[in-house]
Amino acid sequence: MGAISIQSRQGQSKMLSEDILSGFREQLRGELLAAKDAGHAEASKVWNGAIDKQPSLIVRCCGVADVMAAVDFVREHQLKFSVRAGGHNVSGVAIADQGLVIDVSHMRSVQVDPQKHIARVEGGARLGDLDHETIPFGLAAPVGIVSETGVAGLTLHGGAGWQMRKHGLSIDNLNAVEIVTADGKMLRASEQEHQDLFWALKGGGGNFGVVTNFEFKLHPIGSQVAVVMPIYPLEHAEKVISTCRDYMAGAPDEIMVIGVYWSAPPIPEVPTEYHGQPVVILLGCYTGPLEQAEKVTEPLRNIVEPIADLSGNMPWKDAQRLLDEDYPDGKLYYWKSTYLDRLDADVMSVLEDYARNRPSLESSIDVWYLGGAQSRIEPSATPFVNRQHPVLIGIEANWEDDTDSEANIAWARALHKDLQPFSGGGNYLNFPGFIEDREAMLRGAYGSNLERLQKTKTKYDPDNLFPGLLNIKPG
Repeated sequence: MGAISIQSRQGQSKMLSEDILSGFREQLRGELLAAKDAGHAEASKVWNGAIDKQPSLIVRCCGVADVMAAVDFVREHQLKFSVRAGGHNVSGVAIADQGLVIDVSHMRSVQVDPQKHIARVEGGARLGDLDHETIPFGLAAPVGIVSETGVAGLTLHGGAGWQMRKHGLSIDNLNAVEIVTADGKMLRASEQEHQDLFWALKGGGGNFGVVTNFEFKLHPIGSQVAVVMPIYPLEHAEKVISTCRDYMAGAPDEIMVIGVYWSAPPIPEVPTEYHGQPVVILLGCYTGPLEQAEKVTEPLRNIVEPIADLSGNMPWKDAQRLLDEDYPDGKLYYWKSTYLDRLDADVMSVLEDYARNRPSLESSIDVWYLGGAQSRIEPSATPFVNRQHPVLIGIEANWEDDTDSEANIAWARALHKDLQPFSGGGNYLNFPGFIEDREAMLRGAYGSNLERLQKTKTKYDPDNLFPGLLNIKPG
């Protein structure tokens, strides 16, 4: 590896000599990849095929010592850099264009203590890794709903999933975090040690360091769970969505439902004339006693005559992988979000109109019915302030051809704009678009908690070394 050109934190080009790079490589157990090295092109990719960036260097870390060396290196040389964990990256900030990537995606170990109901999870692990290790013990962590999602990115920005109404968000189930901070040291943060940092990490993203290990509380999960999946004609969407809204206001915490404006899948269970047509699907999961599942889910399955009902019982691991095929690696994605203060006829009219006019039949509008355990936690208890809203709207533009990118992104942005009259301005940072309107997003994600985050940033990263997904500057 000869000398390379790389961007500084200030955006200027600088050269790193062969001697500097050789010295750095000697500190690593993992690989140091430059643009011409085998494996660099593949390591530059993330799950979202819409992201095309070319980092100058990639450090493929094998352990905490590699992470510490990488942080010291970028600080010493003042380099533009990013952190890549699971790689399920919608916004693309995990790849520093012309910078250095600290890549922990090979650090995927999960260790379970079934007696204490605890899992220790390395920073590069994916949800499927976590599920694989916990399920044999009849345990599960409250995480997301697509098994290829990275644990780190999901958790550091909240973590919404099938158990959020029963056990809270992923951040609400953290016992401790191990993190390499801006000074290159590894700290353990918990309720007993570095409490201020632990608080900040429960929603504050990657602004405070590289998380190398998460410790989660685990909860018992049955061998089977009930999945709800009736498919209704779009012309009945208002009745379906509003009936589900009213039902979920008093439903048991064990059931979580997402109303999905989407396209009828071309499968044998769906009549041929509906294939590819706009529909509304109630997609839910009930994790309570299986003998009560029919009683709990039946009101959602007969609101009107469904086109098809794909509901049924399945193992938890299969429920967690149910949507994986709809989000393949390399497809093009652009996702935005907004919390709504109400879900009435005016809102549903907007949603239905945009559902009919999607540029891609693979795109969806997702109505997350909230409440439950995650809403009973005080907004100041974690940086994650958006706990009192009844609904989160996920706007998912999903498409396959580069030539269609402009139309699909424009559709998602227009819907987001047209929903703002019904929103208090909150947003969920795991659906961040391409980080437009930074200041509005910061306030929308953190509200009155932002000042406390800035103070913590000042203490642990006063020079603002870590950019995070959405940079929190020192106070």
